[in-house]
Amino acid sequence: MIVCVLAASAVGVRALAAEPAARPVVIELFTSQGCSSCPPADAFLGELAGRKDVVALALHVDYWDYIGWKDPYAQRAFTERQREYARSLAQRYVYTPQMVVDGRLQGVGSDRAEINRLIAAAAGERKKTAAANPEVKLVPAGDGGRDVRIEGGSFRGKAAVWAAFYDSRHQTSVLRGENRGRNLVDYNVVRELRPLGVFDGRPATLRLEVSETASTCDAGVVVVQALAADGTPSGPIIGAVSFDMPRQPGR
Repeated sequence: MIVCVLAASAVGVRALAAEPAARPVVIELFTSQGCSSCPPADAFLGELAGRKDVVALALHVDYWDYIGWKDPYAQRAFTERQREYARSLAQRYVYTPQMVVDGRLQGVGSDRAEINRLIAAAAGERKKTAAANPEVKLVPAGDGGRDVRIEGGSFRGKAAVWAAFYDSRHQTSVLRGENRGRNLVDYNVVRELRPLGVFDGRPATLRLEVSETASTCDAGVVVVQALAADGTPSGPIIGAVSFDMPRQPGR
């Protein structure tokens, strides 16, 4: 198995989860169109995206752009998020393709057996902590938009609340770099990560802001994630709810 490695320097929406115990496991794939080892992981993420017990997100990093192909979906913010995970999960470097499962576990994104094992482990941990974890749901706002309501459970730490908006599928003909000549298909490509606020165990209502970029996406997820020791939102995920975005004309 070949794994690309780079040392780190460093809203008409439909809620899909109502019970804390039934919330999906959140998977973040750190990938790049400039990495020749990533297409198998991208295809696997597409399969995971079809599971009802999983929210699968592809975050394209920018540190492979220098080798000849600039990934059109890469963002520096996603690279920084992966570096935050490297610190909280005690890794010496970042690499692609990497999957982080529920903010707790990580593995090579193309290793199907290992990732399925991590998903099962995360689901088991979720069940054990269900009584402690808050319920996250979307509720109508007075102006026709949507708010995020977080309440219940016994969590009393600090957690970040963020939303990811993503496109379900993109197809790209790569002209340069390690994947030159390949027609790549990417799934659940995150176009925007947006912080919504902080949850400290007390009931909270936060606005689900939708930018112009987010409004063109197919779907999204709101995540409640405990802060890591360094204060970054890279600890265990304790709540999540996914939703569809309204269909736009021409889509």
